[in-house]
This record gives sequence, C-alpha cells and structure tokens, in this order.
Amino acid sequence: MPSDPWQRADAIARGIHRPQITPHDQRITDFGARSGVDRDARPAILAAMAALGTRGGRVVLPPGVWRCDGPIHLRSGVALHVEGGATLRFSRDAAHYLPPVLTRWEGTECWNYSPLIYARGASDIAITGDGTIDGQGFEGFFRWRAQQKPDQERLRDMGARGVPVAQRRFGEGHYLRPGFVQFMACRRVLIDGPRFVDSTFWMIHPVYCDHVTVRNVTLVSRHLNSDGVDPDSSTNVLIERCIFDVGDDGVAIKSGRDADGWRVGRAASRIVIRDCEYRGDAGGGMSIGSEMSGGVHDVYCERYRMNDVAHGLYFKSNLDRGGAIGNIFIRDVSIATAQAAVIFTTDYHGYRGGTAPTRFADVRIENVHCGSAIVGLSLIGAATAPIDRVEVRNVTIDRARTPLRVRHARGLRFQDLRINGASVATVTETGPETFGDVLKF
Repeated sequence: MPSDPWQRADAIARGIHRPQITPHDQRITDFGARSGVDRDARPAILAAMAALGTRGGRVVLPPGVWRCDGPIHLRSGVALHVEGGATLRFSRDAAHYLPPVLTRWEGTECWNYSPLIYARGASDIAITGDGTIDGQGFEGFFRWRAQQKPDQERLRDMGARGVPVAQRRFGEGHYLRPGFVQFMACRRVLIDGPRFVDSTFWMIHPVYCDHVTVRNVTLVSRHLNSDGVDPDSSTNVLIERCIFDVGDDGVAIKSGRDADGWRVGRAASRIVIRDCEYRGDAGGGMSIGSEMSGGVHDVYCERYRMNDVAHGLYFKSNLDRGGAIGNIFIRDVSIATAQAAVIFTTDYHGYRGGTAPTRFADVRIENVHCGSAIVGLSLIGAATAPIDRVEVRNVTIDRARTPLRVRHARGLRFQDLRINGASVATVTETGPETFGDVLKF
C-alpha cells in the first residue's frame, strides 16, 4: 500500500472534472408552469429544456411546488436547477414512468420503469440549487417491495443464465421499483445543493459514469433500500459534505451482481468520500457491496461522522459474488453506536454453490472512535479466500459485547486498537461465528 494514500486522494479529488454548463437560463414559468399540486409542470420543464437547444444551460424551477407527472431525462449540457423555496414533487403513478429504459437494478442490467431523474450517455449534466426534490416513494413505489420478489428472482436468474439484456423486459405488470436519480454511462456529472426526500428506491445512483461530484446534498428517506449515494462501476467520484438521513446505507460502492457483473467487467475505482454525516439507523454508514462482482479499488474515506448505525464500516459480499476489494483507506471516523463498528463478511444474502468468493485485501482503517457496539471488529473471510493485509491503527471502541471476531484472515496488523479499555493484540482466529450472528443480537 502507498505510504501516503491521502496525497493520492487529494490528487483524485482535484482531478475530477466538473460539467461545463453555459450561462443560459430557461425558467419554467416562461413556458406555462404554475405552482400547485393540481398542475403538472412537466410539459413546461421539457419545453424549457428543448428551448436550451444544443447550447445547453439551466432549466430553472423558481420557488413554489412543482408537480411532475413523469421522469426528467437530462440531456448533455443541461442542469436542472431547483431554487431555494422550490419543491419538485414527482407523481406516484407508475404509468407515468413508462416506457422502460435501460437500467441496472441491484447489479443486473434490464429494461425497467424510468428513474425519476435519468440520463444515459450524456455529458456535462447537473442537478443544483437549494430546493427540495420529493420522490413521494413511501406512498408510491415503496409499496411494491412486498410484491417484488418474483421479479427480483427472475431478473437474477436472467443475469446468471446470460439472457440477452434486450430480453430482460420489466416495466408494466412487474414490480421492480425505479431509482430516484440514476445516470448511466455519463461523464462530468454534478449534484450540488438540493435536499432529496422520500425515495422510490436507491437515491443517487451513478452507473458506468466518469468524473462525478456529489456534494452539499441532504438525503432524507427512512424506509428500506433508500441508499444515499451508490457509485456503481463508476470512476473518479467525489462525495463530500453530504448528510444521509436514510433507512439503509449512506454510501454503498457497487460494481454489478455475480455473472452479470463479470460480463460487464467494470470496477468502481478512484472514489473519495469526505466530510459526510450519517443520521440513519438501519444501514451501513460506509459500505462496499454487496453487488461488487466487477471489483472495487482505490477508495478513500475520511472525516465521516455516524450516529446510531447498524454497521459503521461495512465490507459485504458472499461466496458467489467473485470480484476483489482492495486498496481501501479510511480514517477519522466517529460512530456513536453500532451493531458492528467494523465488519467484513462473505456471508451476505444469497447462495448458489459458493464457488466464487470475494477477495478482500489491502485495507487500512485508522483514527476511528466508536462509543458502543454489539461487535467491535468482525473480520470473517472464507477458507478459500482469506482476508489479506488489513491494518487497524488508533481505533478505540469504548464498549463492545463481543470485542473481536476473526476467522480466515492473514497479514492482519493491529496498532493501538483498544476495546473495552484494553489493548487488543493481533490475532488470527477467534472462532466460527458468521455474519448471521451479528444480526441475531
């Protein structure tokens, strides 16, 4: 591992290109939009975007409540600007999000309902402003969660069997929830300022993107699967000064699921997360996985504050995912309470034979404080793919019911690790516990 990875992190952050948006504004009120929940502003939004033409610019939503009966598909050179005092409120009617678009759903490509804000193959796009974007997810698409299992399993089977993506058609008559914001294969992306609330599914999901900045956003959505920001097979990503008040992971880095992730073969890499806060209580504050079959490397996370989190620093996979996670650097993290302060698992949901374990290697975790945890550190690898070369430096966990669990790991190094007031030495094995044991506490 490099001697000073944080210089590299700063260089990655400085080198991320911002979108080039021309200084032209089109206000939706100039195209007939009128504030109010009984009026659809989407035709005016689309007309304002069309008026920008090839020169690009900003589609501006002034203060007011703007109902949107369908998705907004951004074009190259366009920023959606939601001014302070403005609320963009999306429809709960699923029919408004057809026809289907190409998407990646839990790591497998398919055609499905359009995400609420979407772009594919665009460059120089942005969502900016101090306003609010409301997905109305809890009373809308979230209700499908109880019905999604057959479609979820069907899609996973299609990915495993290599069914051509063009034949993986969902949408009408199916129950795969669309994402909130998803950009596919886009370059130079900026999301800066808005408050996103009540998500339909994962909140901000860049897929196959390059040069992405997400900063100064607040994400509020307490129901399940409301991940905050999920960089997915994306590169050169900066996430900074964000607040995650969500019912799932704050940041979750991904790169595809099982065979479909191997088919695409795109890693998530060169990702910097800094100065963020997790206010949720049900997910992982900083997660990698579980859909990470394309690999994850060169990730730098620093100055992250977490409240009552399920899992603080969360590396999750299973024996079918394959791929590798490596060159991960995390420092200056505070956690109030957690089920597990730090957890590596190869026992996450799913089993199809267990012949493709994920490889975890070269991870450095330093300057972490946790007030209390059920499990302090849980480092559980696989017999056929041990966790390799994890460094833990200057980590203090004030109280932990189970201080340490290690199995199938090698090359560990503990330096100034203190749990329950006592110094903890490096060990190689503590017992046969699995990830499921954490969930039972």
